[in-house]
Amino acid sequence: MLPALYAHRLGRAYGPDSSAAALARALERPLAGLETDCCLTADGELVLLHEPLLEAGTTLSGWAHEHTAAEIRAGRLRRADGTPSDERPLILDELLGLAPPSVTLQLEVKAHADGALARRTALALCERLRHHHARERIEVISFWSGACELAARRGFRARLVLWADYQIDTLAAWAQRAGLHGVCVEHFLLSPALIAPLLASGLSVTSGTINHAALLEPLLALGLDAVTSDRPHELRAELRSRRDTSLLAA
Repeated sequence: MLPALYAHRLGRAYGPDSSAAALARALERPLAGLETDCCLTADGELVLLHEPLLEAGTTLSGWAHEHTAAEIRAGRLRRADGTPSDERPLILDELLGLAPPSVTLQLEVKAHADGALARRTALALCERLRHHHARERIEVISFWSGACELAARRGFRARLVLWADYQIDTLAAWAQRAGLHGVCVEHFLLSPALIAPLLASGLSVTSGTINHAALLEPLLALGLDAVTSDRPHELRAELRSRRDTSLLAA
């Protein structure tokens, strides 16, 4: 069975990362979820940027946490080739207003080499969403374990992103104690030996970004809850085409 598909960076194949243009195209067809990154600004807003270093994805410079939301929104997002687009960075409230009520929202806490900033970002997310009607369909995800633990303690579904396979039994036990909802595993690490202790601990398991059907097909038997993709609609169509071709060949 095909797992749920989430649009990575709101569908980065459809427009600049986490832009209104990408979101609009991603929502042209049914979609189970949306994933985007959240950076804390100097005035406590949450801006949707993959990189906290502004020059990495926008026409601005400096760090997101050193600028106000208004300053960041005055810049423009860069396309995949680095050229400036007409799209401006979005803030979290805009996404909450545009996302359909049925769609899961994965909000990734971002901070560069600063665990305290990651925790402040997670706290700002939790405070902003504490009474929001979308709370039940939101997951706070991060590479930062402290950010995930903080979100879980405040009653949010939290998911730790993994890109190493060591001591999975220990990590699963910690995730249980911390109250995490699940983990997101980079696809190149996925294997039955890694997945088994996570599932046995009652954790939900999703994958990192997968953009090609040939990469996803061998993983379908693992029982993933969701797969994130820059191009979710095309990935679904390609996987179905491969399955149909296989049936015809048989």
